[in-house]
Amino acid sequence: MNSSSAHAVLLVGHPNVGKSVLFHRLTGAYVNVSNYPGTTVEVTRAAARFDSQAQLLDTPGVLALPSRSDDERATVRALLEEPCRCLVQVGDAKNLRRTLTLTALLAELGLPMVLALNMHDEATARGVTVDVEALAEELAIPVLATVATGGEGIGELTGNIARAAPADPLLHYDPALEAEIAAVAAAIAECAPHPRIAARGLAILFLGDDDEVDRWLRENAGAEYVRLEGLRQAAHASADGDLPTLLSRERTVAADALAEMVTRRAVKSSPLLSQRVGQAVVHPLWGIPILLGVLFAVYQFVGVFGATTLVGLFEETLFEGILNPAFARLVEQAFGGTWVSDLLVGQYGLWTMGMTYALALILPIVTTFFIAFGVLEDSGYLPRLTVIANRLFATIGLNGRAVLPMVLGLGCVTMATLTTRILHSPRERMITIFLLALAIPCSAQLGVVLGMLGGFSFVAVLIWALALVGVLLLSGFLAARLIPGRRIPLVTELPPMRLPIAGNVLKKTGGRLKWYLIEVIPLFLIGTFLMFTLDRFGILPAIVEAGEPLVTGWLGLPKEASAAFVMGFLRRDFGATGLFVMADQLSPIQAIVGMITITLFIPCFASLLMMVKEQGIRVAAAMVAIIVPFAFFVGGLCNFALRALW
Repeated sequence: MNSSSAHAVLLVGHPNVGKSVLFHRLTGAYVNVSNYPGTTVEVTRAAARFDSQAQLLDTPGVLALPSRSDDERATVRALLEEPCRCLVQVGDAKNLRRTLTLTALLAELGLPMVLALNMHDEATARGVTVDVEALAEELAIPVLATVATGGEGIGELTGNIARAAPADPLLHYDPALEAEIAAVAAAIAECAPHPRIAARGLAILFLGDDDEVDRWLRENAGAEYVRLEGLRQAAHASADGDLPTLLSRERTVAADALAEMVTRRAVKSSPLLSQRVGQAVVHPLWGIPILLGVLFAVYQFVGVFGATTLVGLFEETLFEGILNPAFARLVEQAFGGTWVSDLLVGQYGLWTMGMTYALALILPIVTTFFIAFGVLEDSGYLPRLTVIANRLFATIGLNGRAVLPMVLGLGCVTMATLTTRILHSPRERMITIFLLALAIPCSAQLGVVLGMLGGFSFVAVLIWALALVGVLLLSGFLAARLIPGRRIPLVTELPPMRLPIAGNVLKKTGGRLKWYLIEVIPLFLIGTFLMFTLDRFGILPAIVEAGEPLVTGWLGLPKEASAAFVMGFLRRDFGATGLFVMADQLSPIQAIVGMITITLFIPCFASLLMMVKEQGIRVAAAMVAIIVPFAFFVGGLCNFALRALW
């Protein structure tokens, strides 16, 4: 552990209360800031601006403690293992009751802390006023009102971090529970004392069946763990009901009482427009038409404006009209008709294919998609998809929370695979990772699909989308019945709807474009070099010929489409772009079948590595072994069905 980590300040709080925005304000480091829960999945750290010797740690949002999901476990692990100087609890000023429920548990840990009541402006707009001074007096810690997005209260917060103090307990549990807590705390203090956290706080988490605290005690109590486990089992046996629920209920009652004491609400305050919009988008009647309208708007912006107007400007005007001819002349003058010339500007040239695909075809599409995605993120609309999707996802053994990684997968399947840690069981994570690898196109691929099929008709896009949804539901339905376990009911945070903040959208778009340029362009160049090498040595024509029965007979595509599937082994969007440039040679049916097959094809190499990291090499290999033949099977079925019906 380096010396700066001994001065760590941990940001802790519920999902979507502004921890990551505050982290950016206090460090200058940018974390993916979104208006929905589950953005931060691992602990992020950076040097604090207010203290050159301190590090600030942004922990994942916790719905509740004791921890139940991987992101909550990551937060508890940070509390246990980071030698932190203090905690900064970031709370929601609009929902003080919920904030104080977490405060009640954090107070038991005995760590110095500060409470930042964020989104103070939104609370005021709703007619909610919190007596900050009275709350600070009750808790005996600094309490501040902040607006992280506007920078309000940040200076006061940094000044008060030095005044952080252990909070006064919000409650004493009923006598029977207090006796059990005291017995376990005494045993922990004797056989496994923590250097910073109070034994009482560990005892409450241990009795609440927190997995990370259980792991820590097993490692540190040694043979004495048997004694601790015996005390826990005795407490569970003597409790009048489920012990974790009883502990949580008493904290909630205490939080209710304190929140009621320090909160004032304006009389007859009418719902804000943002509240009415937020209610409308999850309404059983209006929610679906609004969703279809949003999807159509995204299609118009990405599929029509991005993939038609901008791609035409970049590809035809800039590259084909100016850059490619000029670069070809330079190469011809320098290398003549040698193989180097073919490598740079030939059919599979690093410039004419690799850079042209990456910059002229994909970059305009992903830019428009990243902007649209950023607007939906920052508006608060995406988490409401969890509510809309919850009933549908029940048919595949998941709850609506799983829609968040899938929506994130439309940006990057690799990172979405990582965010499956927000799900509450290994079963849910396995099913969701499989569906991400199978049926969720990343931003670049989705943009190419919208651009190509949109050039034929909106009906072509609709058929592709319905096919993908059908495959996703059928595959999820079968996976849910083959993988043992039960469905976890939906519990999620719905942030307020708001107008997207241009700065957030632009920062996220810029960050994602930086990722695209750094990660994707080299892969496109590697893929192009691979295609050039295969073609140079006569291997590519052999592959095309060998794949002809499958590609032309089963899928009904031109035999040249085999090359696109070869490219797809490196990245699906690279393969999709290979089909995109063949659009003039394809009928609408062939375009739809090709895009369905390439979308279901093997995930990109980075996603494959993330699957191995999250599920292990055996499970990842089994998923790939299912996905590849299944993609061609579904593509062929669609080919015959469309030819019979069209």
